[in-house]
Amino acid sequence: NGEGSSFRFARERLGANKNVDELVIPSPFDFENRAALYLPKDIPDPRDPNFIESASDKIQALVEITGGGAFVLCTSNRTMRAFASALRGRLDAPVLVQGTAPKHLLLSRFRAHGDSVLVATMSFWEGVDVPGRALRLVVMDKIPFAVPSDPIVAARSSRIEREGGNPFVDYSVPLAALTLKQGFGRLIRRHDDAGIVAILDRRAATRGYGRALLRALPPARQVADLDQVREFWKQVHADQKS
Repeated sequence: NGEGSSFRFARERLGANKNVDELVIPSPFDFENRAALYLPKDIPDPRDPNFIESASDKIQALVEITGGGAFVLCTSNRTMRAFASALRGRLDAPVLVQGTAPKHLLLSRFRAHGDSVLVATMSFWEGVDVPGRALRLVVMDKIPFAVPSDPIVAARSSRIEREGGNPFVDYSVPLAALTLKQGFGRLIRRHDDAGIVAILDRRAATRGYGRALLRALPPARQVADLDQVREFWKQVHADQKS
């Protein structure tokens, strides 16, 4: 719903009565022990010209930790192409890129190989199901804020302003939280799944609104550096063997 345990954002989008009954059912998955959320602070802002190079280094390191099995989810075609270009030749794993083949064929190749890396945009953030070992790392390039110039976004923002609200707080942040949650949801699809989610946008860990975004995500173990990611991954494998 984009706001942790609150359905306010969903109610407002649906035009539902404020007095409707609500029920939040906890997930059956053990996110605390089966998933880690990597939130690096030692990375440039996504608007910085050095972001792509630094983020590519992070992705390479993460892929080396998990041995592949990664979705790299991007918020724009430009970023997708930049990551694909940067990662080719740097990874032992095959790099699949959205647009080079039909979506169903790319997913089939991804599942069959088991250790590949798929670089894609928003069409892979939701409605994609890859249970098991084939998908054990999900990387999101940045917070997926809606484009302010989009006509629907602009119209809804104007209405919120007219009603005395704050479009960023009341619309942009909850919508981004919902999209992040959908991206995170690609990782854990069944009880024996385990893996890592990385958000390569330092604003999620350093800005005030980042707390609202993170509250909406499953309760994975939050880590801030690659050594902690490695330790988590070793622990997951140790637990599976015990």
